Amino acid sequence: MGSSTPSATSTPAPAPVSGDDLIRTLEKLLPHGKFSKAEARGTDEPPAPYVHLVYDDGKGAAAVGVSLARVEPGSDEARQATECPGKAFAHYDACSTTRLPDASVVMVLQGYEYPDRRVDTKWWSAELVTPTGQHVSVSEWNAAAEKDSPVTRAEPPLSADRLRKLAAASAWRDAIDSMPEDTAEPTAQPTGSDTAVAVPIAPMLRSLLPKRKFTVSEDSGDDSGFGYLVVDDGMGKSLVQVNVQGDMSDVAGDLFGSGAKTLPDGTKVAVHQEPSEKGGAGAVMWTVDTLRSDGRRVVISELNSGAPHDDATRRTPALSIEELRAIALSPKWWQ
Repeated sequence: MGSSTPSATSTPAPAPVSGDDLIRTLEKLLPHGKFSKAEARGTDEPPAPYVHLVYDDGKGAAAVGVSLARVEPGSDEARQATECPGKAFAHYDACSTTRLPDASVVMVLQGYEYPDRRVDTKWWSAELVTPTGQHVSVSEWNAAAEKDSPVTRAEPPLSADRLRKLAAASAWRDAIDSMPEDTAEPTAQPTGSDTAVAVPIAPMLRSLLPKRKFTVSEDSGDDSGFGYLVVDDGMGKSLVQVNVQGDMSDVAGDLFGSGAKTLPDGTKVAVHQEPSEKGGAGAVMWTVDTLRSDGRRVVISELNSGAPHDDATRRTPALSIEELRAIALSPKWWQ
């Protein structure tokens, strides 16, 4: 009798990596020092594995953490994870993106825990994505906890280069390989008028600016759905933001109250002028929100400052309400 042969061969999944193993890995990869308050979740524990501890190299206690995940290779999520954020939305001292010899991409950011810098807690991080979608996220602070903990040292303990090397350690990739595969079916994408056309927001917004002189110091690149420009007409910076969304009819009642106007074609328009919720001294936000009868929404807002948490750089934003309205109602968003 001949021996039976399996109908298919497959490589067995690596054994799960426990939380205790992740703690030992992080302690081994960090320079010599003292460790305390370690906690972790293994690779077979939902929702995702991580390790976090307090590390002291003799110069002050610092929180250090690593989280592990998978992303779709080549996806927007993978790209955005390793792109330096716009300075309009993130205060930081330095940021760089590096491609490693194995084609992994790692971004190292040296910034702050609080965007408004209300305390001096520094947050430095490294985000690494491999060609196969392994995502390693490393964070460190110059305090023993991320928030509500006194600063213990001038800077976090690991330099940008050490952060980059810690994120690139092969042990993290091995751990990610031991995570169970996500068997959930991908969510079907809506079609037709249910979804916004993927127009890159910043280039379109730039093309729709009024025909007078503006300088643009920062933009959101080719991102769709949401984008921004930081513009200056010679009187100070102004942050202009646009959201483009589809299938928003079901929240029309929440978005457009009694003060909204309805145009002859059924488009609803609401205007808001109010103090900036996050802004500094003198900051105001002007917004024009539009919703077409088929559920397509464009909302444009601007600040009289160059970033959400900054003090005002001018008395009013750069664009008038009528100019905002014209941009939001442009049919070009749906080309």
